[in-house]
Amino acid sequence: MTRTILPGQTIGIIGGGQLGRMMALAAKEAGFKIAVLDPAMDSPTGQVADVQIVAPFDDAQALEELAEVSDVITYEFENIDVDGLRHLAEIAYVPQGAELIGITQNRIIEKKAIRAAGVPIADYIEVSSFEQLQEKAGQLDYPFVVKTARGGYDGKGQQIVKNAERLKETEALFHSGDCVAEAFIDFTMEISVVIQRNTLGETAILPIGENVHKDHILHQTIVPARVDEETIRKAQEAAQAIAEHLQMVGTLAVEMFVLPDGEILVNELAPRPHNSGHYSIEATNISQFHQHIRAICGWPLRKPKLWSSAVMVNVLGEHVAPLTTKIAQYPDWSIHLYGKDEAKHKRKMGHVTILTDDINETLNEIDASGIWPE
Repeated sequence: MTRTILPGQTIGIIGGGQLGRMMALAAKEAGFKIAVLDPAMDSPTGQVADVQIVAPFDDAQALEELAEVSDVITYEFENIDVDGLRHLAEIAYVPQGAELIGITQNRIIEKKAIRAAGVPIADYIEVSSFEQLQEKAGQLDYPFVVKTARGGYDGKGQQIVKNAERLKETEALFHSGDCVAEAFIDFTMEISVVIQRNTLGETAILPIGENVHKDHILHQTIVPARVDEETIRKAQEAAQAIAEHLQMVGTLAVEMFVLPDGEILVNELAPRPHNSGHYSIEATNISQFHQHIRAICGWPLRKPKLWSSAVMVNVLGEHVAPLTTKIAQYPDWSIHLYGKDEAKHKRKMGHVTILTDDINETLNEIDASGIWPE
């Protein structure tokens, strides 16, 4: 049964990171209260929440406490205990359910779900041991990529295999369990499609961004993606097919490769607001965070409209000090820092969004700033 959650009621968020913080800020604009469950006392979300429950994510008593104080519950990251989330859905209103989390936590299950939605992905094989990989490796051309079925993000939990002699380098990955080996894709760019769906089945898709990575971590998102309209159409249709097949509620980021001929292949899914959608706070008429709150609360979704081209740049730990010394030089930059206590190397600490009439000029300005050295 769907419900309409109204201002003054409480939205519970599992996870206290920056995505939860930006969800909470969007919700508070509309008059909602926020409860957060996170192990850290001073989490980014906890700093702006009305109720903090400080406990591990799989703490049954803490989950029940979150259920008691919340009128609706969402999550801001996918590495949640699925059984705990299923139990929570029995005692509280969790419109997103637990099944989507279960699917996206396992690359093998995720790939099967994407294919079942009729959407193209790279060729792959399932392997449960290094010995099985040795036996099946001939089914793929070199190079290919071996990834752990569970866990892994920002390039962790995966290894490129350039030739048969390098196969041994993947052996340690199997200590984590099953893996997938997938064809290495010669793509022209990566894009991400952020699709949102409310409890009534209404969907909306943000303008599609083009992603640039450094050291397997998202560095920039350029909007609109510099691809032709036919590729945009195919990407939107793929995201729509996956969302409908999964009957998802909330937010789903669909990361895709664009091939030289303009075709797309889906790489992976993230069942939550996504780093590549942060630009939407300034650059569109409805941010991914405001839309996510609408979706889980049973409100109608707004049709996203891009006000301006934009570039979003991630601020990692090593970028914080140089950024803060140069704020006065860039009045047109929108600076977001997440309230994390320690600026660790490669840790996502914030982002900058720049609205622009000339993407290339803005990319040159970012490079010239010296904040993000090559």
